[in-house]
Amino acid sequence: MVAIIGVGHSKFGNRRDVSIPELAWEAIKPALDTANIEQKDIDFFVIGTAGVWSSEAAVAPLIAEYAKLEPAGSMRVEAACATGSAAIRVGYTAIKSGEADVVLILGIEKMQESTNPIVIELIGRFGNFFWEFENFGLTFPAYYALYATAYMAKYNASEEDFARVAVKNHFYGARNPYAQFQKEITIEQALNSPYISWPFKLFDCSPITDGASAVIMVSDDKVKEWKIDERVFILSQGVGTGTANLSKRDNFTSLKSAVYAAEIAYRKAGIDIDNPCKYLDGANVHDCFTSAEIIAYEDLRFAKRGEGVELIREEQTYIGGKIPVNVDGGLKAKGHPIGATGVSQAVEAYKQLLNKAEKGRQIDVVNGKYLTHNIGGTGHYAYVTIYGLER
Repeated sequence: MVAIIGVGHSKFGNRRDVSIPELAWEAIKPALDTANIEQKDIDFFVIGTAGVWSSEAAVAPLIAEYAKLEPAGSMRVEAACATGSAAIRVGYTAIKSGEADVVLILGIEKMQESTNPIVIELIGRFGNFFWEFENFGLTFPAYYALYATAYMAKYNASEEDFARVAVKNHFYGARNPYAQFQKEITIEQALNSPYISWPFKLFDCSPITDGASAVIMVSDDKVKEWKIDERVFILSQGVGTGTANLSKRDNFTSLKSAVYAAEIAYRKAGIDIDNPCKYLDGANVHDCFTSAEIIAYEDLRFAKRGEGVELIREEQTYIGGKIPVNVDGGLKAKGHPIGATGVSQAVEAYKQLLNKAEKGRQIDVVNGKYLTHNIGGTGHYAYVTIYGLER
């Protein structure tokens, strides 16, 4: 088994106050401290970053120099918005294969180094750029709006239903000191905000974010050797891939790659695919846009097809409901620094399972299992990971 024994998280938001290595250290230092290890203990480190909007290209050596991680081996990973989870997978497989015992995973992004129009265009390259962006002008709000309108037409969902997701995630973001937006909003505020790409308004869209998050992963042998009590195991991970071109897809109310990844993760973790909420205490899902969270409920089998919208209407994804979802604010309120998001979800799984989340957003841990769902592009990549207290 592979365990997470330390975590760190920077403040998310507009971080023009720090350089890339300084931002990285904000996450690395607490990860080392909570793991009670030093840089010399790291066998291998993985940096998850898209990085196309920021100044530095050789990010791993830059951070290694600043954080005193050299000469340990390193690797840079990119998988669009699922970059953080891809980095975790590289570290996980390095430990499982016996190539490393102690691995640092860092997700980091300084998106604000470029102007918003440039960032929006660069994010568009995570789809089929020359076909969809160049010919039709699709940006990611428009990509996901295609899914949102399809869901509305098929299942009678409304703009107000999507706004309910934003209200929930801002409610919990207000209780997360690391979140980009730490203020509650009302349904009226969400519905009265300006349109970005119909049916999405401003509060339906995740922001452009700078941030870093880190985890220390170790082998089961190290857990036993170091007599580590506070740890969370990676029970399973499923990975899926979608088509680059949306015109090749026949379903716009589900992400096939996410369904595939979830089935693998559930099977490997021994979770009943038809009733996963019975086994899980909570989840983080990829709410880059509000409708994406509702679709994720169904792709992950938290609800039947067409009934995901009922979960948010009935507040069943708040703490105390059927399954708490995104009680750190999600991408919507916590922020979405592309490379850091998947690692931030792992930090949240660790904190929740060990009852270390902040006041007002700690879930009840009964089953000892937590799920994360991280999507790259519009289902171009999908990672579903199950974390647990027991092996």
